[in-house]
Amino acid sequence: MANHFYPIISILIFVLLILFLCWVFRPQKGLWAKLKKTGTDSQRVLLEDALKYLYDCEYKGTVCEPENLSDNLGISKEKLNKLLKRLQSMELTSPVNGTYILTETGRSYALRVIRVHRVWERYLADETGLPHTKWHTQADYLEHTLSDEDVEKLAASIGNPAFDPHGDPIPSASGELPGHKGRPLNELKEGDMARIIHIEDEPVEVYQQLAMEGLYPGLQIYVLKSDKDHITFAADGEERTLIPQFAKQVTVEMSTDKNVASAKQERLSSLKVGEKAEVVGISLNFQGQQRRRLMDLGIVPGQQISAIIQSASGDPIGYRVMGTTIGIRKNQADQIFIRNKEKERFR
Repeated sequence: MANHFYPIISILIFVLLILFLCWVFRPQKGLWAKLKKTGTDSQRVLLEDALKYLYDCEYKGTVCEPENLSDNLGISKEKLNKLLKRLQSMELTSPVNGTYILTETGRSYALRVIRVHRVWERYLADETGLPHTKWHTQADYLEHTLSDEDVEKLAASIGNPAFDPHGDPIPSASGELPGHKGRPLNELKEGDMARIIHIEDEPVEVYQQLAMEGLYPGLQIYVLKSDKDHITFAADGEERTLIPQFAKQVTVEMSTDKNVASAKQERLSSLKVGEKAEVVGISLNFQGQQRRRLMDLGIVPGQQISAIIQSASGDPIGYRVMGTTIGIRKNQADQIFIRNKEKERFR
């Protein structure tokens, strides 16, 4: 009797084996296809990250040594050599004097990835409550997930911004990008005055420390002392000190207005009814929908704003900006930096 079951069991085993093989090797949706796709995606991410780094070196006019690229990507020398050969075989890079430069195709590819990354950062800053220390890491992941059509939809949904929240210009859809400007903070000398125009967001640990120091694009600084070990400067009425490794992550534009840097940065909440000022920026600690609303209403760097009416309770206060009166509560006004030129004139 038992012998009669052997053929049935054999058939069942054979059917199960066939089903298993079908599941493993099913086109596009099978286990093998998914594993292969995961491996392919990992290689693509590594390739795109390499192109971003090479473009950054080119944009800033620095030489990209292979060991620097290896450190940035976190891969071994052996894996880097394989990656560089792949980039060259795809005609994305060319070897020149022991280093690698981007071809026109490689440069276009890099700019596309950079555009997606910076659009994502702008979106995360303006439309979510994600802490500013998380924007870069999240955008690093998301930049590899969007099609060209999807990124244009995302950019349009937030008004096609020109800059990311760190002060970096966002490449246009056609791959256009303004030339690099400014110089690293660590190159400044005693007595120099400048305005921060960009804070590098990588490595993340360094960016977090700079953010804790209260540094942000638009902040005016005045260098008090600079040597090979430290650079000390006045900003927002306070004295700050950075080591050169941190200071070189901050890009500044030279200025001549010492008073703005040495004085305590004013907040919109200090503006009295009848006074007007110029918006300098919004604190990085103020994010999400509320930040986006303020920017949509015209609270952006360089915009003129005046306090025109105070409510019976004193909060909120009515401000005039871009021909419209808006009510802003004190806790929000505390996060908006202004420049009161009338007060500066009498200092």
